[in-house]
Amino acid sequence: MDRGLATLLATLEPALHDGVYVFARLPGAMPANLAPLGTFRESEGLTVIVTAEEAERHGLPVLFRAAWITLTVHSDLAAVGLTAAVAGALTEAGISCNVVAAAFHDHLFVPVESGPAAVAVLRDLQARSRQ
Repeated sequence: MDRGLATLLATLEPALHDGVYVFARLPGAMPANLAPLGTFRESEGLTVIVTAEEAERHGLPVLFRAAWITLTVHSDLAAVGLTAAVAGALTEAGISCNVVAAAFHDHLFVPVESGPAAVAVLRDLQARSRQ
């Protein structure tokens, strides 16, 4: 796999998932039937990323409502600069972003109302990187 930043940016292929996703903090133990997309344990508690419907069904306190974008390029966890380049492009557009790096792809969570605009920014970044 090519870890070069130019190649990664030129092949980002951002994909916007349907639905609304939320970051929520669990007030106690994780319910047995909760199926989060992601979790992170901090000293203050467990943060989960779930669909808005699932958060509502479980009465979870919502911290952030988001659109979920996957960068479908197969990114290496050791790649250098991809997160910075993506965050920089979104920053220039005034769009906040929470990045979750997984084994094969990076996943971006942006304010739900900014999903389509964020995809447009990322497609522009991809097009400029191809030149």
